[in-house]
Amino acid sequence: MLRIHFSWRDLENIRIAQQPDPLWELMCAVCRLQTRQGLVEFGHWRRETGRRLSRDRRASHAVGTLRTVIPAAGYIPDFLTPPVTGECLEAGLEELRATPRDRLAAELTRFAGTRPVPGWMRGPHEPPASSLKLVSDALRASFRALLEPYWRHVRSAVGDDVSVRTRAVLDGGTAALLEGLRPFAHWNPPYLDVDYPVDRELRLQGRGLMLVPSYFCWGRPTALADPDLDPVLVYPVMKQPLEIARAGEERLDRLLGRTRSAVLVDVAGHSTRTTTEVAQALALAPASASYQIGVLRGAGLVVSRRDGKHVEHTATSLALNLLAGTGTTFRRGSKT
Repeated sequence: MLRIHFSWRDLENIRIAQQPDPLWELMCAVCRLQTRQGLVEFGHWRRETGRRLSRDRRASHAVGTLRTVIPAAGYIPDFLTPPVTGECLEAGLEELRATPRDRLAAELTRFAGTRPVPGWMRGPHEPPASSLKLVSDALRASFRALLEPYWRHVRSAVGDDVSVRTRAVLDGGTAALLEGLRPFAHWNPPYLDVDYPVDRELRLQGRGLMLVPSYFCWGRPTALADPDLDPVLVYPVMKQPLEIARAGEERLDRLLGRTRSAVLVDVAGHSTRTTTEVAQALALAPASASYQIGVLRGAGLVVSRRDGKHVEHTATSLALNLLAGTGTTFRRGSKT
């Protein structure tokens, strides 16, 4: 069990990551790839990923590299998941490459106490830059092979969970938020008792806690091993098997086209959405986002109204019924 000690200042400083964290998801995905956990939830993903890796030698080598530092159980070095939760993959990799020499040496020494340090990871008395670049490159290639084809669904499932947690805070405050982490954590003020493979105590000491919802986290939450780092608790979200979710998404893509269906899902996931917000969320040019929204509006799937300087878009009942019929996962939340 992991017992997390809260003070009143910590209760004021609980945050929820609004998006899936690419490196935490990748670390959990590498663990899931090595086990048979979640036969229904991850079985198809493992089979499909295995076929992809068998055809892509570079990706297979990258995943093999990560397996040497990300075991299915036991200690995993904290530098692999730097504190840039909610930002893009490249931001996390940049932070990882900047890991201080002393921290890298300490974590590798701890890792060596549980299993051999891989030969490609240089010793503590040599410059760490080349090793960090190698692991950074392996993480990037592995993300593309293991997660990128499914990222829209992962992001949507995490968004659904964030909406549930946000409503809990609005209805009952931080106590309701912590109570809602059952069954894998129990709020026993001033402690949060977390299902964990080893017995640990984590004293927040006014730093608060970042809650990170994760699709590939399985069974029980995970956390950073070093209690002196900014406290993080990564917990599993409700899952729909990826092949079912992707089938619904593929049907929607065939009907509307990939870009237009992504725009509709994004608009439907919020009470209102501006063109700029859609463009930024989907990495589209503003003109392209505006055009796609216009087509959806003409089809009766989106309605638009001006609010000051901005035009806000909302999905219609027809759009919501269409999305529900394809099994597409999305969240209906606030404007943000």
